[in-house]
Amino acid sequence: MSRKYLSIGVAVLSAFLLGGLWTDYHMSMDSPLKNQETAYFEITKGQSLKAIADDLQGKGLLDRPFWFRLMAWAGNASKRMKFGEYEIPVQTTPRQLLGLFTSGKVRHYGLTFIEGWTFKQMVEAMNREPGIVHQTEGKSPVEIMGLMDSPGEQAEGRFYPDTYFFSKGTADIEILKRSYRKMQTVLADEWQAKAQGLPLHNPYEALILASIVEKESALAEERNKIAGVFSRRLAKGMLLQTDPSVIYGMGEAYTGNIRKEDLHRDTPFNTYVHTGLPPTPISMPGIGAIRASLHPDSGASLYFVARGDGGHVFSNTLAEHNKAVDQFQKNRHE
Repeated sequence: MSRKYLSIGVAVLSAFLLGGLWTDYHMSMDSPLKNQETAYFEITKGQSLKAIADDLQGKGLLDRPFWFRLMAWAGNASKRMKFGEYEIPVQTTPRQLLGLFTSGKVRHYGLTFIEGWTFKQMVEAMNREPGIVHQTEGKSPVEIMGLMDSPGEQAEGRFYPDTYFFSKGTADIEILKRSYRKMQTVLADEWQAKAQGLPLHNPYEALILASIVEKESALAEERNKIAGVFSRRLAKGMLLQTDPSVIYGMGEAYTGNIRKEDLHRDTPFNTYVHTGLPPTPISMPGIGAIRASLHPDSGASLYFVARGDGGHVFSNTLAEHNKAVDQFQKNRHE
């Protein structure tokens, strides 16, 4: 065979091989991954391109990690991939996967803080989330407020109840900071729009009152009425006599019932003993309770008692109130 024909043969064979490789490359990069349902994959901080490709293969998602690495290298994508956890839908191709990794559109989780929760319940909810880095676990509320650059502030009631979305690896302190800043903003805005003549001297007192209204009102339509009762009592120097504050002051001693002796126990939060507001909020109030506390209903009612169906009976006089108590809560505090 002449050199001419040998060269032609080599060229044809090379072209065939290159064409086959090129075809294999494109088929590999544009064919769906192997997941039959939504898959989740995490890129850790500092993880190399080879480790990522090998991990994808090890999880059964990728057949040819070499082509994936080559594509990432050729497009300079290896330096643009963002760490975090990604959600990979069915029918995603390796090419699309690389685009997902460079987009930084990581998977997000939602954590909901509920109106009426205490700070302890908030922390417990965060501690149950496996995707959160737990920097506050085992720390006291005082220590946590120090971590938040708010030393000396009481933690109770300072956080806004809402759903907060986060990516895997987010620190719990960052979620708390977002909730704290939102409460500060909401409270400041609502304080500026408050009704005139309230028996409240500053936004913190409004927050304390709102925390009580939150715990007392099962029905949204009653919040302003309940706030009105407490506002009139504060203005008259009357005891607030609100059970949720007593329960809060009892702490772990509360087992589901308030006894008569509990109403006389001298804790800072016992509003059957001390006039005025408790020293701190007793829960995390929502926007409804905050607005009600800053816009209480006008009227003359000074008392209310639960009917047993979520609603309350409101009374202007003690005599009326005692009748309502006899009717609806004869066995209360026995």
